[in-house]
Amino acid sequence: MRAIAERFARRWWAGELGAAGRALSVLAAPASWTWSALLQLRSRAVRRPPTRIPGLRVVSVGNLAVGGTGKTPMVRWVTSELLASGAATAVLVGGTGADEAELHRRWNPGVDVLVDRDRVSSARRARAAGCRVVVIDDGFHHVALARDLDLVLISADDPFPAPVLPRGPYREPASALGRAGAIVVTRRAAPAERAQDVAAFIEREWPRSVTGVVSLAPGALARLDGTPATAPAGDVLAVCGVARPDAFAAAVRDAVQRDVDLLAFEDHHAYDAEDVERIRRRAHGRAVVTTEKDAVKLEGWCGELGETFVLHDRLRWDRGESALRALLRANVDGSEAT
Repeated sequence: MRAIAERFARRWWAGELGAAGRALSVLAAPASWTWSALLQLRSRAVRRPPTRIPGLRVVSVGNLAVGGTGKTPMVRWVTSELLASGAATAVLVGGTGADEAELHRRWNPGVDVLVDRDRVSSARRARAAGCRVVVIDDGFHHVALARDLDLVLISADDPFPAPVLPRGPYREPASALGRAGAIVVTRRAAPAERAQDVAAFIEREWPRSVTGVVSLAPGALARLDGTPATAPAGDVLAVCGVARPDAFAAAVRDAVQRDVDLLAFEDHHAYDAEDVERIRRRAHGRAVVTTEKDAVKLEGWCGELGETFVLHDRLRWDRGESALRALLRANVDGSEAT
């Protein structure tokens, strides 16, 4: 049920519901005003300065929208860049991000990945373990821990600027981008021109931030056990528990060039035996294709699922990679970017 509600909300926010959607937006306006007022009260209530941990640099990767902007692949890129610079690095993940945590462990073996809703506590543990830098996965709205760089992602697949919840996908208004040191526009289905237009708008409104553009495209296919694979023959069933299931189905269609049926669960869904049986019945002999995030939770059911493939995300920079790399390393070194 939650997955259906999430997909309905995405269609509403994208303006795909026509007159009914416009009427719903009018009805939801008071709730959005209330949300904005609560945000202002929250910011005023936080009187204590954020905690800074001696000897530890903090980089946050976050977004304004509720999921689906490419945040986890960007955390992977940032972490890899820090490791390449020789910095002892840890990744901090919130209490609901166990699937992302496992991905970070696999992508960057040897990196400490700490799962805790209390980012200050996990940052202290990382520093005690000898880490010099921590990367917060989804940290823009967590104000208790001081950070040296806030990197914020904006999806070109969403309206921009967009209303706040529930009338739109944003947890904070676009004006919050004034807190960011770097802003990266991401795109999946949106055309490159749309992403460049959003980036140009951001550069006019927030000229002090470093701006980049990346595309999130389907990458290589692998089997559920991790071995490389070619595209399956015949039609497939796309299975996912992510924020933008329709975008994933479109990516699968591009990757396999076959008809794709979609079975969507809610974001961060924890699969059980009943779910696996539901997938098996829905597949009805067809191959299953899932995301990396879902694969870490489904791999224990290899035998029950039958032929199952994993579609990897590929992050490709359209522009801004060098500038962001320089800003990242300057902030981690404690110096100013030149």
